[in-house]
Amino acid sequence: MLQPYDLPLEQLQVFKPDLTRQPDFEEFWSSSLEELSKVPLTYTLTPYDYPVRGVKVYTLNFLSFNNANIQGYLAIPDGTGPHPGLMLYHGYNWAMDGKIDDTVNWALHGYAAFQMLVRGQQGFSCDNVPSTTGGVSGWMTKGILDPKEYYYRAVYLDAVRALEVLSAIEGVDTARIGVHGGSQGGGLTLAAAALSSIPVVAVADFPYLSNFERAINITPNGPYNEFNDYFRKNPSPQIEMQAKKTLSYFDVMNLAPKIRCHTWISSGLVDDITPPSTVFSAYNHLTCSKEIAVFRYFGHEYLPGATVPKLRTLMNHLLDHK
Repeated sequence: MLQPYDLPLEQLQVFKPDLTRQPDFEEFWSSSLEELSKVPLTYTLTPYDYPVRGVKVYTLNFLSFNNANIQGYLAIPDGTGPHPGLMLYHGYNWAMDGKIDDTVNWALHGYAAFQMLVRGQQGFSCDNVPSTTGGVSGWMTKGILDPKEYYYRAVYLDAVRALEVLSAIEGVDTARIGVHGGSQGGGLTLAAAALSSIPVVAVADFPYLSNFERAINITPNGPYNEFNDYFRKNPSPQIEMQAKKTLSYFDVMNLAPKIRCHTWISSGLVDDITPPSTVFSAYNHLTCSKEIAVFRYFGHEYLPGATVPKLRTLMNHLLDHK
């Protein structure tokens, strides 16, 4: 099985493209977080009748950026705790039945697990930020000509607020909270770890939303091609230039140096949706303690060899660390 479009492993290990941060990158995110802080930290828990013993399950709704309602599921082990928390983020337009089964499974491992349903993509999570540009298909280009309107600004801030909600729930140990997700959820994992001081560990499978410029140029399949469709329909070089400037604020490669917690990442070397070079672009810019697991014969899919090291990483940093 060849890697027909990306770099071999020996080049990936040292692949560290220049960051594309704009001069006001830090100010943009500090002001965005300040705007989020003005939204009251409120949430509601509604018991959910799920057939499991030893775990309590709830539908969780919370107020987030732009006063949007964001929904998710919380599963917490029985007992007084405090339990380590695990924030979960799902893939792009991919959370069948709200991934409640996955959430409960993590609770059975001993975590207070909270699955955030991404705004506009799943459940009753409201996407209420108006955008004047983009939106050809899916979510990748919604608001793409203005960083303040861009779709993922609100999503990244939702991911931060979800962490704040999890840390506020009774029975959750605020000193032992991790973040985990794959694909889009992997990108949100890294973004949340960069923008919040709450996580003590981040575990990201084949993270999306990294090195947008390379992803646009080389990715054969998947949502990155929404950008190509947009540029085909809007061929002005000025539009492409402004779009890529907007994307630079949300590139997890540019956010990676801000991450301070231990970070574990996986990548499949034949992944044609999140190319390994885009994953290594973020990984090689991490300055925190870090690990990467590479799977030669796997693409954008379940990585069976990743399960045990992920569980062990989370156990070491959350379950065993008190």
